[in-house]
Amino acid sequence: MNPIEKGYKHVNGIQLYYEIYGSGKPLVLIHGGGSSILYDFKEVIERLQGKFQLIGVDLQNHGRSEHRDIPETFEQDADDVAALLAELNIHKAAFWGFSNGGNTVMQTAHRHPGIVEKIVVASAFFKRNGMMDGFFEMMQEATFESMPEPFKINFLNLNPDFSKLENLFDKDSKRMQTFEDWGDEVLSSIEVPALFISGDKDVMKPEHTVEMWRLVKGSELMIVPASHGTYMMADFDGSLNEDLINFTIKKVETFLNQHH
Repeated sequence: MNPIEKGYKHVNGIQLYYEIYGSGKPLVLIHGGGSSILYDFKEVIERLQGKFQLIGVDLQNHGRSEHRDIPETFEQDADDVAALLAELNIHKAAFWGFSNGGNTVMQTAHRHPGIVEKIVVASAFFKRNGMMDGFFEMMQEATFESMPEPFKINFLNLNPDFSKLENLFDKDSKRMQTFEDWGDEVLSSIEVPALFISGDKDVMKPEHTVEMWRLVKGSELMIVPASHGTYMMADFDGSLNEDLINFTIKKVETFLNQHH
């Protein structure tokens, strides 16, 4: 599985890393917190690279991209993604964001509607009360030791600098700890076709995914029997639910190819 293009673009003061797979209609893949392009989207890329032009981005402080000394925000990430696409001369694309990447995709549709054709928002949230009970208490207690080991290994493979891994953990956890609810208008302003996905055992409550789906006119909803992301990628222990992953990706492909 080799990218047809990869490299860096200078975006809003830092070097952002990207990879492009396949050809066809552009689909931008936005990873979640603590993660990177292939960690979250390896299964997706394997299955869709013959059907779309897939553009994976490592967001600020993540993967191979450069680091910033400012707090992370989803708005900044959205602006970075929009600026990267301009550098790549991609004027309109569909977006698939997982977890915090789903938050980034919603902000992209809200702040940069002109470049967005459709969005797939997987396991994201927009209000604190949408997360499972105890989530934010757990985030307050988070220590570097509590960061999942697979994330640490993945990061150091891409970027063997321990201080940068600590910076990533620090920026990501602070963003969640200080998260303030979005106004409903962030979602109700979205006018492109949207598909919301989450697992019934996810870190956000299924009711919260339903709430987001209700706010975006004409959007689609898919709640699958799964935990966080296991409907589209391997679990932390490396195990794959192939049937479920095939099912989800097939559904996303159908959604992206529909004439809305």
